[in-house]
Amino acid sequence: MKFFFALSLFCLFALQPAWGENISLKIGNHSIHAEIANTPQSRGQGLMQRGRLCANCGMLFIFEKADRYSFWMKNTPLPLSIAFIAADGAILNIEEMQPNTEETHHAQSDALYALEMNSGWFTRNGIKRGKMVQGLRQAPAGF
Repeated sequence: MKFFFALSLFCLFALQPAWGENISLKIGNHSIHAEIANTPQSRGQGLMQRGRLCANCGMLFIFEKADRYSFWMKNTPLPLSIAFIAADGAILNIEEMQPNTEETHHAQSDALYALEMNSGWFTRNGIKRGKMVQGLRQAPAGF
């Protein structure tokens, strides 16, 4: 009986979605509800297979250390915009990404974070390179 209980607990935790924690961020006057991807598994899964994302929702990727990370859109049906963000919260660059493609999009400098939003979200809200993302201090560490 203990074996089945232990196996059930293992399955419960192993089958958790790659995203789970959330964080509230702000860029200027714009509020964002972001899912956190801070482990290799959750960063690898990202927004793959997701059919929709609410208007002010996104995914915050948190890395273990700042570096020039790259993203692609394999198995991701949503068109997305990505902002690469420095450790101090400054947006380094913003890229538009087309669904289901393997074209890579790179951080132009060392980024500790990347924020994916619906395609065009940053442009529609007047958010450009150099803007500060607030709320990152409450984010968990990357692993």
